[in-house]
Amino acid sequence: MQKLGDVRRALDAGELNDPLSHLLYDDLAAARQRIAKVLDEFQKTFAVGDDAPVALCSAPGRTEIGGNHTDHQHGRVLAGAVDLDFLACASPNGTNTIRFQSEGWPMVEVALDTLDPKEEEKESTAALVRGMAAQAAQKGYTVAGFDVYATSNVLPGSGLSSSAACEVLLGVIENHLFCGGELDPVTIAQMGQKAENVYFGKPCGLMDQTASSVGGAVTIDFANPAAPIVRALKVDLDSLGYALCIIDCGADHADLTDEYAAVPREMKTVAAFFGKEVLREVEETDVLGNLPALRKAVGDRAVLRALHFLADNERVAKQADALANGDMDTFLALVNESGHSSWEQLQDITPAGAVQEQSMAVALTVAQRALKGRGACRVHGGGFAGTIQAFVPLDILDVFRSEIEGALGTGCCHVLRIRPVGGTVLWS
Repeated sequence: MQKLGDVRRALDAGELNDPLSHLLYDDLAAARQRIAKVLDEFQKTFAVGDDAPVALCSAPGRTEIGGNHTDHQHGRVLAGAVDLDFLACASPNGTNTIRFQSEGWPMVEVALDTLDPKEEEKESTAALVRGMAAQAAQKGYTVAGFDVYATSNVLPGSGLSSSAACEVLLGVIENHLFCGGELDPVTIAQMGQKAENVYFGKPCGLMDQTASSVGGAVTIDFANPAAPIVRALKVDLDSLGYALCIIDCGADHADLTDEYAAVPREMKTVAAFFGKEVLREVEETDVLGNLPALRKAVGDRAVLRALHFLADNERVAKQADALANGDMDTFLALVNESGHSSWEQLQDITPAGAVQEQSMAVALTVAQRALKGRGACRVHGGGFAGTIQAFVPLDILDVFRSEIEGALGTGCCHVLRIRPVGGTVLWS
């Protein structure tokens, strides 16, 4: 590891420009300023000198492109890392405590005297910190205390999975400090999922962490979650004439854990009807052929959600092939199909019983009108609130963005790109 003062000098000399460009930091001056601030705040927060050994690490947010609520049923997804990230400076601190300072948030301190889940830490950053350390320890590595100062432009509640980016960031740091770089990106992703499931208390699948950790655009087949099949895709939306837009619907999904948990729970009741554990093991013909008894046993919403999974799981493979072949007409038609299926069958657009506020439904309606029959839009991520996604022809991007922000608020429409690099050590 290099000393903090040496990293600052390398930054000033432009030696970090190449790795920063590789992460799609187009404005290198702004990127250097961001890193300089992280170094300064790390030094101030933890009262260390220029001789402190440090590592600069980054982990991106992710966008779900295809496969809505398919991963937790061992299905397929199409996802990509995006050019927004958690950026951090980290250093071992010689104690048995991890200190995690995220800009704008209270300091999180986690003593490693126990690595068991703590009920009082559920749904907190401390749970993720303890959970990631526990996963590394369970793999046979000795994790000691370290300090982290992090800044993020992956906003919480944005649908770009700031929690997964945080988990991957912690995994990258621990891999660098304590594991000799032996953990591969998929393993770090699996660690993050377990930290979120067991420690944080959210029954998420593995897509978010894998997309953030691996980077680029990828299809992920979770038929065997212990060994997911990851296929990298070369995707340049600019050359295909489209922009990826993520649109903030104006409502936070932080209090919707029960809504998210109901989706895999109901899907699994359908699988259990057929003596299976997950829907990947069930055929659509079985569902349709047993519809009367199935509806009576599990209820109509569970049946509809199962039918969504079975169709969306097949759509992912077709979407990936279309993107790989540059066939945007087919790809966009499939995106729209997925969006309608999510709204009508999966029913993750509006929380149950919500009448006065239906922010995601309004955003989708506004986006559909702004696209004027071109491009595509759909729910983004877990649904119920947060964000939607649109693929917008470049020739109408400015008009589209103006219409969206005029209806939903200035700054709500974010134009993103697929980042080719996942969780990484930028400099050490």
